[in-house]
Amino acid sequence: MSARHPIIAVTGSSGAGTSTVRRVFESLFRREGVRAAIIEGDSFHRYERGELRRVNDERKARGEALLTLFGAETNHFDALESLFRAYSETGRGRRRHYLHDQEMATRFNQPPGTFTPWEDLPDTDLLFYEGLHGAVRTEAVDVARYPDLLIGVVPIINLEWIQKIHRDTKRRGYSREAVMRTILARMPDYVHYIVPQFGLTHINFQRVPIVDTSNPFIARDIPIASESMVVIRFADPRGVDFPYLLSMIQGSFMSRANTIVIPGDRQDIAMQLILTPLIWRLMARRNGAE
Repeated sequence: MSARHPIIAVTGSSGAGTSTVRRVFESLFRREGVRAAIIEGDSFHRYERGELRRVNDERKARGEALLTLFGAETNHFDALESLFRAYSETGRGRRRHYLHDQEMATRFNQPPGTFTPWEDLPDTDLLFYEGLHGAVRTEAVDVARYPDLLIGVVPIINLEWIQKIHRDTKRRGYSREAVMRTILARMPDYVHYIVPQFGLTHINFQRVPIVDTSNPFIARDIPIASESMVVIRFADPRGVDFPYLLSMIQGSFMSRANTIVIPGDRQDIAMQLILTPLIWRLMARRNGAE
């Protein structure tokens, strides 16, 4: 953690909805005049798309388990930790982009599934990370020690799978069968590298559908916001003005002393109410440290 160079990390697995939370933060940064260095977690993958496919083809031929993007073997956890450490100490670091689709690839004049060259970060007020491993902790690295604000985005797993299936088939061109194979292959890494992070986060947003999602592999549609509730859990509820939140968010209620439940279509306003004071606090502390 750093008073002068704060870090915010949003962590969640593929299809969890971290990009939606990223858009909320970007809107808050613009409104509050905060200059943020945006870091995409996918840029710390070890392999480009074609390379990972070749590696897994070889592993499959040898009868070995396939590598997944959730695990340590396919990610530069050490480089991510080094970036967080360097930024917290100096406000400096380097980033690159992973080009998921043709739209992104066209912007950079490169093939999809490749990385852009590394570049120096501009002068910024804070670092904002969104990806799979913002709070990852292993025997070798401890990324979770650096962020000043850790946000977990954790829909129940059936909803997470539905969102991933629809995104990867409709936006990224994968077949439903290929996405299902990926989900199954990822389960060990999901349990060992993704789930433990949510015990380290400061705030978790967990979306829970109130429609039937019992078979995510045949779901035709993603449950919309009004068909969901969002469970918001605070690791430390001290200082959280729950009466104010309950008065401002229609239909909300407390389920535990550190947990508020809201209608799904009120998530954006809830995030703004909860996160804006936290950004103010980080900026005030930063300005006081200069």
